[in-house]
Amino acid sequence: MSNNNTSKRPGARKPVVLMSMGAQERKGHAYQVMTHKYITPLVDISGCVPLLAPTCCGIDDLEQYLDMVDGVYLTGAGSNIDPVLYGQENKTPGKGQDRDRDDFDLPLIRAALARGLPVFAICRGMQELNVALGGNIHQKVYEVPGFNDHRENPDDPVPVQYADSHTVRAVPGSWFAELMGDDAFPVNSLHGQGLDRLGAGIEPLAHAEDGLVEAIHLPQAQAFTLGVQWHPEWLASENPHSIKIFSAFGDACRQRAAAQQ
Repeated sequence: MSNNNTSKRPGARKPVVLMSMGAQERKGHAYQVMTHKYITPLVDISGCVPLLAPTCCGIDDLEQYLDMVDGVYLTGAGSNIDPVLYGQENKTPGKGQDRDRDDFDLPLIRAALARGLPVFAICRGMQELNVALGGNIHQKVYEVPGFNDHRENPDDPVPVQYADSHTVRAVPGSWFAELMGDDAFPVNSLHGQGLDRLGAGIEPLAHAEDGLVEAIHLPQAQAFTLGVQWHPEWLASENPHSIKIFSAFGDACRQRAAAQQ
């Protein structure tokens, strides 16, 4: 499905995609990190070059970062968005937060959209996209009447945690339904939070069986926008739906790069 063979010709320039990193503490030292599972499908399927940006140094250089890239890729993480950023008190004080990433990614999203850059967001990244545009979050989906518990079992092995958990149904007639080639398809589920009120211009592209929004886009955006609540990066090369998603994002970044030449 991927068209990245054209980007691998000798001398061909691959699109560059910004990935914002997150905070992690190790033995008393502060680290900036990014998980391999997010990087590899961007390289292997999307055919793009990742530019990893630390979020611990503020946003003074944000526009310079965006000058260098052809797309933005917002990944999941073990932290939650600070609820003060969408007008709520923190209902999950035991869960880690990463305010540096919040303060970097929210203006990053708005600036990227203003430039017409393709944006692809996974899990926390999708929630950031929503919050950046004025939406809010169910902090405990599992306590909201009518919604299922979408969390993984922390005691399960990682492959079990990332195994298919439930079905999502694409909005009929949407470009996403056409891209996926299926009205409904199975996904993994590893999140305690989910979208509540959608931000300005955001529309759903897919829902879980309980009605929770599982994919979003901005139909009026200049370029490709997609946020998904599940984790298509997990064993992406073995999942036909993941391949379609990462290929579509890579194609959008190539189109952006070509238009800037």
